[in-house]
Amino acid sequence: MHIFVDESGIHKETGKSSVALVYVLTEDVKFLNEAIIRAEKSLRIKNFHWTDCSWKIRIEFFKLILKENFSVRVSIIRNPFSKNDFEESIKLLLLEKKFKKVVIDGKKPKWYALKMKKLLRDSGISVKKINMANDEAHPCLRLADAYAGLSRAYWEGRENKNVDSLYEIARKKIKTTQLVDGQTVQ
Repeated sequence: MHIFVDESGIHKETGKSSVALVYVLTEDVKFLNEAIIRAEKSLRIKNFHWTDCSWKIRIEFFKLILKENFSVRVSIIRNPFSKNDFEESIKLLLLEKKFKKVVIDGKKPKWYALKMKKLLRDSGISVKKINMANDEAHPCLRLADAYAGLSRAYWEGRENKNVDSLYEIARKKIKTTQLVDGQTVQ
């Protein structure tokens, strides 16, 4: 199983941040990557990024990609955001114990990947490889970005009428939502 991790809102001083974990449940991660690229081409965008896309593109992207085989776990964290909060939320969300690969969006130092691997190992989770990468190299990170952006918008207060309706469509793939106070909802 491959996991792709992205976060949204960590630069903010107030409000909430969301950490989205995209679990690729297909045997062939390449197939989901190709489906994401096809959806982007269909929408005539280079790479999906929540903050760069209009609501029309966001809605169409989700409609196209929800046909694929994947699931999502989301953690909502209060700002100011800390590495400890991020690590703890990952530990709470990772229910399965064996992963082939974990890809985390963003450039983090090597010590961060080693610390993450130790955290997972100490939790009884076997991870062969943790990579820090950018979303251009891993289309599934763009899917994680979509869910992180949508989740944060939904839990922060729905500044746009489209948030509720899009969340209702996209939540079909959300298996767990971990809230800031430790509550789990679905």
